[in-house]
Amino acid sequence: MSTPQPDASRSSEERCTPDNVLHARTGTDVSPEDVVLAAGRDITPRNLEWARHKIETEGPAALDKLLP
Repeated sequence: MSTPQPDASRSSEERCTPDNVLHARTGTDVSPEDVVLAAGRDITPRNLEWARHKIETEGPAALDKLLP
């Protein structure tokens, strides 16, 4: 016996989360650790330096570009 799926009658647009809700940055400063973790990397001195450079060149958008 199959069970009804509650989302089956909804359009795909109603089921998708809008982009403006997906971004986690709340206007606070972006740290190198945030960028490293958002990139899926381990926090190492080399990765932290990479993140610092990325923040210097891209600003807070460096984090936004890594998030969905």
